[in-house]
Order: sequence, then structure tokens, then C-alpha cells
Amino acid sequence: MSKIYIIASVVKCIYMSKFSEVIQMCLNKEQNIMDYLRKEYPQKFISAETAFRKIQRGNKLFIGTGAGEPRYLVRSLLDYLNRNPAAFFDCDIFYVWTINDNKEYFLEKYKHNFRVNSFFIGDPNRDDINRGIADYTPIFTSMIPELFERKYYPIDIAMVQTSLPDEHGYFNLGVNVDVVKAAVENAGTVIVQVNSYMPRVHGDGFIHINDIDYIIPYDEPLPEYDPVDDDDREVALQIGKYVASLVQDGDTIQVGYGGIPFVVLSCLEKKNHLGVHSELITDGIVELMKKGVIDNSKKTINRGKTIGSLCLGKKETYEYINNNPAVELRRLDYVNNIMNIARHDNMVAINSVLEIDLTGQATDESLGNIFYSGISGFANFMRGTLISRKGKSIIAIKSTAKNGQVSKIVPNLLEGSGVSVHRGDVQYVVTEYGIAYLRGKNLRERAMELIAIAHPNFRPWLIEEAKARNLIYKDQKFIPGPRGKYIQDYEAHRKTKAGLDILLRPIRISDEPRLRDFFNSLSDKSLYLRFFSPFPYVSHEQLQDIITVDNAKGVSIVAIIREEENEKVLGLGQYFVDETNYSAEVSFATSDNYRNHGICSILLEHLTYVAKNNGILSFTATVLNENQPMLHVLKKAGFTHKHSEPGYVVLEKVF
Repeated sequence: MSKIYIIASVVKCIYMSKFSEVIQMCLNKEQNIMDYLRKEYPQKFISAETAFRKIQRGNKLFIGTGAGEPRYLVRSLLDYLNRNPAAFFDCDIFYVWTINDNKEYFLEKYKHNFRVNSFFIGDPNRDDINRGIADYTPIFTSMIPELFERKYYPIDIAMVQTSLPDEHGYFNLGVNVDVVKAAVENAGTVIVQVNSYMPRVHGDGFIHINDIDYIIPYDEPLPEYDPVDDDDREVALQIGKYVASLVQDGDTIQVGYGGIPFVVLSCLEKKNHLGVHSELITDGIVELMKKGVIDNSKKTINRGKTIGSLCLGKKETYEYINNNPAVELRRLDYVNNIMNIARHDNMVAINSVLEIDLTGQATDESLGNIFYSGISGFANFMRGTLISRKGKSIIAIKSTAKNGQVSKIVPNLLEGSGVSVHRGDVQYVVTEYGIAYLRGKNLRERAMELIAIAHPNFRPWLIEEAKARNLIYKDQKFIPGPRGKYIQDYEAHRKTKAGLDILLRPIRISDEPRLRDFFNSLSDKSLYLRFFSPFPYVSHEQLQDIITVDNAKGVSIVAIIREEENEKVLGLGQYFVDETNYSAEVSFATSDNYRNHGICSILLEHLTYVAKNNGILSFTATVLNENQPMLHVLKKAGFTHKHSEPGYVVLEKVF
């Protein structure tokens, strides 16, 4: 069949909207190519058993990764050993990770034939590695190709899975290029399972027939993968909303493994012109590509291309990346290279961890002496992103594990835990309770930031543990239980009359440094008008009283803007209920530099809304006579004169 005839036929079918004919014609074409290759290279088309006879004692075998694992070859290999238990001995099997439950790998009967050495840990092999009947090699996955090339791990036989070939004799590794391409390039013998279900993906995954020793055709659907637990989806969505507030239009994103990062992607649908440079391509990334959110038009390098190293998801995702020039899968030593990551302006890395301690060091590899996952490329992206221009690294985690019984924010990592991310590399930490910014913060500030976003049930414990470790003030105040709860419903975004975007939110126990800077920025007169007496400064003890949340006594709201990564307090509004619980005293302070923005009026309006919802029937305000700007704001809002005292006046507003 000539190329001209094929192209003409494809154009005709597309014009007639007969896409099924196009697909069928391409499949027929590839099958014809397979038939041609079978005639030209008969020595390469052998049975799996014949290929396995090439395995010798002590050989190093490599097996493809993830959804690209040649499952038929694996099954056939184990069947071959069942029939021929003395076929070979003392071999090593290397792979990065698997999503298939290949428990047979670890059966006692195969221990003389081979031993598995994994570069990553997942559900199928976690127990066996921790039991010591399989091996785990901790290494940055970006460095594995170099180990193959330097023959530190000499690969005698590589067993991988490919797509059907094209008319030039090129097969394609499809959904997994990662370290597979390097293994194939450095293997003594290459055995491929050719699978018509495997997509053909642009990038580094092409292998010519001259570089393949044995071809075993076998069609089977690729495994599909969805790591999201429906029970966790609501929490994950709340985390995703916070993460989305940190991602800006035009950013290039990397998203790690696990349910939380996957759900975060669904919260980015209102963004524009996002790019992708990520080890893993998932359903969420493909959905954003289909919706035009990800178009890679603003990327610093590889503009117009979604760059990954492997793909894991549903059938529709595999179909989307098939022969799609907008997607390229490259070798891990390119994708996860720190310097390549750092070349991207506005790079945002979004990953999850198992635990993070109050100083900011985190583990994603092991819990104590129990190995859980692996190093992968996680740390590379966290470090490379911080090197990039205007980069952001984000750790997104649920606040608890084991159905709420365990806090994922802990006083210190368990003994034996591997430190996956150095405390110096942690920038943002996000839970369902908010965002903590750690970069540039001292130990006390870090501990308070993390305690503020921990689960409320564990905050009293964390406070006491932090005090015992001298991480926070010994007199740090805190009210446990519902009275000290951060009430997320009180959050609101507003725009001032001068066009400034501000966030209104309840005060947090971590806000003492921000309020300290706020009060220090006020003039002596402003401090006098707020506190009714001259103050040289607002002391730590006074700040403790302000930031100590007691929902039974009132509400404190701060008005905040973000300057780069930092939150800056522009105003503080509070009300405190009287003994009747139906009336409250209200007070305000606003920054001298933002007096013409109407921040006080915005705070008053928001506090009024909150108070009404809490059953408050009226506000009173005590104001010095000389504080004419505040009197003007209150009277404009409907406050009327209640009574006067020497030097000040009391105003009231009934709702």
C-alpha cells in the first residue's frame, strides 16, 4: 500500500467524518507492516518460551514499568519456570515499579531462580521488601539511566512492551519511556511484547526493529489506574481549592503521584495557558488539555508541548496521547533533571508526603523503618522549582491518616524515616485547613504555621510538643476544641474601592509575626487611637491575647494582601460579645498606608454579616472624640449616638 494512497484515503475519510474508517485503516496498515516484518525478519518472531531459553545463570533482567509492563511476558516467564524450574538460576530482575499485583514474583519456589530489585515501592511489593524477600534500591530515578549506561547495572535482557510498528520499522514504548528507553539501549538482548492497545507517543520512545532481538505479538488492554478514594474526595477538593489559589495563569506545573495531587488538577479548570513539565501524565492533565486550560503556550522551553516521562490513567487518556504531537514522553534523565526543571519560569511543583514535622522536613519514602514508596523525582522537582524564576513548590496533604486517628503533621519524623525533602526546600504546605508558607521562616514561625493548618484535634498536642522542644514560646496561648476552631466559613475575598484585592479571614495562632509587623507599621497616633493610651509598641503578651481565638467570646478578622509569597496584614476588625450574647463591642485598626482604600468599611460590613449569622442583634463602638475618620465610617454605616463620656463617644447600631 503506497504512502500517497494512505494519505489520500485518510483525508477523504476525515472529510466525510468517518473517523472509525480512519482508525481501522491505520490498524490494517500496521498489521500489514507486521506481516511484512515477519517475512523479512523471521528469526525475530519466536515464541516467548524460545526467547526465555536465552536467559542464563546470573543474568540481569529488566522489566518495563507501570502501565507499560509487558504483563504477558511476565506471566509467560513464570509459567515457563513452573514447567522448567531448573531453566535458570540466581538471576536479578530490575524494575522501577508496577501497578500489577505480581505476588508470584515473591513466592518461595522462585527464590533460587531470581530475586527482585525495585527502584520504587508500591502496593504490590511493599510487604515483601519490608519482609526482606525482595530488594529496594533508593535512588533518584533520574540517575537510573546513567547506571545502565555505565554498566553499574549491566542489563543482559530487557523485556518491554511496544506499539505496533510504522512503515519505517519503528516500534514505540508508548505510555512508559522513563528508564525503559535507557534499559533497551543498553541491554544485551531486547524482547518486546507488541501490543496493538499500546498508543504511539511522540518523544524518546521509538525503537527500530534492528535494535530488537525478539518480537512476541500479544494484544491485551493496558491497565487503568485511579488512585482517588471517594471517601477522601471532599477533603481533597478543599485542598485543591487552596492549591489553585497559588497557581497563576501561564504557570508550568508538575503534579506528583497519589490521590491528592490528582484531585488538585480538577480545581485548575478556571486557569489559562498552563504548561506541563511533569514525570507523570495523568487523566487530570489530559482533561485540562481537552478543555484548553493546558496549552503550553507560555512555557519557557518545549513551548506547545506537554512533557512527561510516563502516562498512567484510563483508556480515554491513553487514546488521547496516541500520536498526539502536543504530548511528548521523554527519558527521566531529561524530565527530572534539576537544571531542566529550573529552566522553566513560573514552575509550580505539586506533590504529597507521608509526614512533615514542625521544622518542615518531610518524608515520602518511609515511615520509621517501614519503607513505603521511593525517592523517585519528587525531591528533584522541589529543588529545581525553587531554583527556577518565580517558582513555587507545594506540598499538598490531608491533615490526618488512618481515618483521622493519626496526624500527618508531627513534632518530629519517626526514627528511621528517610528525609525526602530537606526543611530548607519546603515552601508551601497545604492541608484542608489552609496554607502554610515556610520559606524564610524561623523555627518558631514554621512550627506555628504548621500547627495552624493541622487537624484541630491534634493542635493541643502539637502545641505542647512544640513547647517541650523549645520550638515556640513557652507562654503560647491556645484554646482547644470548638472554641478555638478556625472557622473557614468566615473567609471572604473583597476588592477595595481603589481596586486592591484583599482576603478577609479569621485570625490564626500563627499570625503573631504578621500582626507584630502591622502594629509596628502604625504611627504613634494610630496606636493611641486604637488602644486609647500611648503605647511605645504592642508587646508579645498583648499580641498573644489578640491572636488567641475564643469563638465563645467573639470574632477577629484580618484583612490581608499577598506580596509575593508573604501575607501582609492591612487591617484588623474584632467584636466581643457581652454577657447577654446578643450585643457585641466592635473595634478596628487599619494600616496608615492604606487609609483611602475603605478597608475599615469592608471589615465592618463583613463582621456585621458574621455577627448576624451568630445571632448578634446589635453592635456598639467606643471611639475617641478626636478619631473623626472612624466616627465618619461608623455613622455612614448606620451607627447612631448612644451616650458620651469625657474624651470619647459610644455609638450603636441595631441590626
